[in-house]
Amino acid sequence: MADMTQSDYHIHISSQHRWFQLNLKEVWQYRDLIYLFTKRSFVVSYKQTVLGPAWIFLTPLFSSIVQAFVFGEIAGIETDGVPVLLFYLCSNAIWTFFSTCLINNANTFTENAYVFGKVYFPRLTMPISNILSCAIRFGIQMILVLLFMVYFLIQGQVAPHWAAWLLIPLELVHLGVLGMGFGIIVSSMTTKYRDLGVLVGFGVSLWMYLTPIVYPLSIAAEGWMKTLLMLNPVTIPVEIIRYAVVGKGTFLWGYYGLSWLLTLAVALLGIMIFNKVERTFMDTV
Repeated sequence: MADMTQSDYHIHISSQHRWFQLNLKEVWQYRDLIYLFTKRSFVVSYKQTVLGPAWIFLTPLFSSIVQAFVFGEIAGIETDGVPVLLFYLCSNAIWTFFSTCLINNANTFTENAYVFGKVYFPRLTMPISNILSCAIRFGIQMILVLLFMVYFLIQGQVAPHWAAWLLIPLELVHLGVLGMGFGIIVSSMTTKYRDLGVLVGFGVSLWMYLTPIVYPLSIAAEGWMKTLLMLNPVTIPVEIIRYAVVGKGTFLWGYYGLSWLLTLAVALLGIMIFNKVERTFMDTV
């Protein structure tokens, strides 16, 4: 066995560190752990279920059928000429990715306290693994979206913007970072105020209706209402991805830059609070 010098493995664990400290090099060294957390998050979600991962297809499909009937047939909401079922399938896939990133990260401390209290590892590995797990689910859901897109493409009812598909990975990062930022802020606060965890699901449901998910942005009246929707940092990524997939979307590059600024601000604030709380959360969780 090769001799190992004293400096081969040297980790100094201390609760005294700066508020804004990413330690990305250390996080990269624990990439195998990120993979294991990602796998665990994905597998445990469908463990001891009859249909297993098939729920990844069935849940958005049933939700989209109900939304197509309620909002499309009964309420008569237009979808910019996009087939109603395809519109809602695409919208639900995007929103599910963002909302799941937020909700899963909002439970980071409370659901993993037993792990955090036993062994040291960079705490950011957990939120990152949550984003990757959500990205896997999004990729699987997009298979269903693509099947319907190809069908309607053959029928001549949709015209995807293929060049804009290059923006989809960037917008997934955009939504993932935003969801992680809000999620770890909530997670840090729920270590002391548990009722916030109850409010997360309710708040996310309300947020969905303030985002063009069940309706296209184009139907919003010009003025303060449309400006309010555009200021929502989730709106622009949703419109860009939908623009790529179904060929319809409304966005302005000025609001796109603002969305990124808000996303980075939320992520930085979340990391700062996360770093502060992780030092003492085991005493309060």
